[in-house]
Amino acid sequence: MSTKQVTESAAAPVLVVAAHPDDEVLGCGGTLALMAAAGHPVHVLLLADGESSRVAKLARGAVAEQMEARNSAADAACATLGCASVQVLDFPDNRLDGVELLDIVKLIEQAVLKHAARTVFTHHAGDVNIDHRIVHDAVIAACRPQPGHPVDELLFFEVPSSTEWRPPSSGLAFNPSWFVDISTTLDIKLAALEAYRNEMRPFPHSRSVEAVQALVRWRGATVGVEAAEAFALGRKIIRTR
Repeated sequence: MSTKQVTESAAAPVLVVAAHPDDEVLGCGGTLALMAAAGHPVHVLLLADGESSRVAKLARGAVAEQMEARNSAADAACATLGCASVQVLDFPDNRLDGVELLDIVKLIEQAVLKHAARTVFTHHAGDVNIDHRIVHDAVIAACRPQPGHPVDELLFFEVPSSTEWRPPSSGLAFNPSWFVDISTTLDIKLAALEAYRNEMRPFPHSRSVEAVQALVRWRGATVGVEAAEAFALGRKIIRTR
């Protein structure tokens, strides 16, 4: 295991592809803030609405209001991180397994090419949330290393209250091999998370502010820094030209 400094290709575009608004901050918010501050254009693509499965029994107007609030939270969180853009699509929450995978892949491909993304962050495959797993598979398909494809680096993040809830004996365990020191951007990550305060839970729930801080402190301690976000490396291409 190694600690990575985010220093390569200072202006290289970055794309985060996540299932729901708040996954981007929980999974890699500190890293995004670090990369944005270093000059990387950071773009965020959020695929599912994050609300419809919870509020299906409400009136249509109330559902729309909830979704609008979640979209506004995404805008605020990504602005706090310093992201160049954020796009929230309206795929059904917790029902991506009912959507044709190719439809999702095509939208991700469009975003990758539009932004000429060199680094892509997305969910780890070993996750209890079905939307997270579908997004992972769609990103893998969209980032096939064909000649001329822009993506050099593919990284998978963990999401508290989802990744660790998948028992290792029932699926692929999250075993991080790539760490980013976010000691200087932890406060920014927490400030961005404040935009999603309605999604957070009281401690000792693993999606509590206290648990998020404990996780990044632990990930940092495992590699000798004050705070870190951990990733599994999917692919790294070092180009000679």
